[in-house]
Amino acid sequence: MQRCLPILLAAGLAALTGCSTVSSRIREKQAVFDTLPPATRAEIRRGQVGVGFTPDMVYMAIGKPDEMRERVAAAGHESVWKYNMYYDRYVGSVRAGYRRWVRWDPRINAYRIYDEPMDASVYQPVRETYIRVTFRDGKVTAIDQMTS
Repeated sequence: MQRCLPILLAAGLAALTGCSTVSSRIREKQAVFDTLPPATRAEIRRGQVGVGFTPDMVYMAIGKPDEMRERVAAAGHESVWKYNMYYDRYVGSVRAGYRRWVRWDPRINAYRIYDEPMDASVYQPVRETYIRVTFRDGKVTAIDQMTS
């Protein structure tokens, strides 16, 4: 057990540090966070992003993006951060086969064999972009967000 303890502690620490929260990201960028005005700090703590935010501020508020793209537009060079949500969408059911079961029937003094159809639900994995943040010259210039 003495030999396993350091390994278990390292595994537990790795599991705990893998979870990113607003508080953990603020601690990671504490020097930047401390220079911000109180209203902006409150927005970041609520997980909100605003026009004029820097990449560090967006990271603190909503985390690491799922995709980062660079694009050149007429107005200049832009960076786009995309945040996705992942879920399974129900698309229906299919006949998956039959289930056989046996039951004693005292009326005929024998076993009866029954086959009943079995259906299985079918789900399709879906990835949707729920927020897209556009930066120009190191500042947020546009926020595209999905509405329900």
